[in-house]
Amino acid sequence: MSRCVCTSIVASMLAIWTPGLDGQTVGRDAALSLEFEALKFDPPDPEIHEVLGVPVLFIEDHSVPLVSVFASFKGGYARLPRGEYAAGTALASLLRFGGTQTLAPDSVDKLLEYYSIQTLFGGGGESVVASLNTLTEHLPLALDLWAQLLKQPAFDDDQIDIWRGRAVEQIRRREDNVQGLAYSEFNRLMYGDHPVGWEMRMDDLSEEALNREQLLNVHSKILCRQQMTLGASGDVSWPDLEVQLRRALADWPHCEGELPPSPAPDIRREPGVFVIPRALEQSVIVMAHPTSVHMAEDPEYFAAQIGNSILGSGGFSSRLLARVRTEEGYAYSASSLWTMPRRYDGLVGAITQTRPESTVPAIRLMLETMTEMTEEPPSADEVRTGVDRLVNGFVFNFDTPGRIVSRRMYYLARELSPDWLERYLRGVQGVTPSAIHDVFRRNLRPEAMTILVVGDPERIGRESLASLGPVTIWEVEGGR
Repeated sequence: MSRCVCTSIVASMLAIWTPGLDGQTVGRDAALSLEFEALKFDPPDPEIHEVLGVPVLFIEDHSVPLVSVFASFKGGYARLPRGEYAAGTALASLLRFGGTQTLAPDSVDKLLEYYSIQTLFGGGGESVVASLNTLTEHLPLALDLWAQLLKQPAFDDDQIDIWRGRAVEQIRRREDNVQGLAYSEFNRLMYGDHPVGWEMRMDDLSEEALNREQLLNVHSKILCRQQMTLGASGDVSWPDLEVQLRRALADWPHCEGELPPSPAPDIRREPGVFVIPRALEQSVIVMAHPTSVHMAEDPEYFAAQIGNSILGSGGFSSRLLARVRTEEGYAYSASSLWTMPRRYDGLVGAITQTRPESTVPAIRLMLETMTEMTEEPPSADEVRTGVDRLVNGFVFNFDTPGRIVSRRMYYLARELSPDWLERYLRGVQGVTPSAIHDVFRRNLRPEAMTILVVGDPERIGRESLASLGPVTIWEVEGGR
């Protein structure tokens, strides 16, 4: 860009932000002087019904001729034995792509495409979820097809082999995603033989461990009636929808027994420095220690949420990014982590990537930044920024009836209050600097961090690493 063009742009900008000669306020002052009525935001509450013993959350919405239906099942690989880990992990995908007892996989695909039916199947350690979205006129057919995929899956052998092949390839390519490798190995380091620490192995994918019989066994434990919650929203009345749901649920199998809860983890609590040696241009650093702050309607939980934003999860305004990136130039990004599960302890810590030569200085700087959070309260401006960021994004939890229903289902499954989002909003708005200081002082111990580094020990400096504490070489399962 030429100098004359730059000068012209600067002059134009100055003109925009300069008061008018006629005394009128213009530019920034004019914008700041604008006044607006307070926004009125009253999202609809789902109706709560029951159909054949299954709870159903429902919002009627005729704005567009579409209907969405959601299903959530309590249960996932975390509530199964280790030998069923592969089947529990593959279950959601093979529900969608494995066909039904009356339809081959390609026939299902053709029907979904012809009638423009959108489906989503997913899951994790604690649940399996599914949804469909369809034109109102196609709802009976779409709901019947979706229900057949969920309750009468075929688990086609060819589709099982395709899933197995992809999983085998992911294992072989683990080293290609160094950041993912660091996170999964850190979980294994901290959680050991617990579902959070499990990683797919080749023996999990043998034909004896992953086959149609195994999948049907896992399916019967999870996708049964007593484990189910349904939700729906869209262009349909409740009487019409109830008739269709009754038809879909009439022959849905009952659970033969209750799944055990996922086991409480025995999280590593001893500090230490662990290294996965790799010749990399960027070291990956993950550090954390256990914390007992849980997801609950508790002032400590709300203070930890805002405090974590100030420390490192809040992007460019957070302390970690300001110190590590802006002030020292050690890394492009750095952030904190603070997991707060509902039932058991989580982790608090930080992550970043940096040049090998900057690895130890970056670790020390992050530890110093965390220590500062335990020594004195954050400023009122920092708290206000953290609260505003969360509150300003709050409306997006309610931007569609479908999202409202699916979120309420999520909270119901975790035995939270139906108005949890509203309670959460009030909780974070009441957070004070002193409350944040207290929660960090009680729960953050930088000296107790378990530190995992994936990188080149020679370029990092073995003596430099040892200055952080005793160093242990961490072996990757199935790694080189």
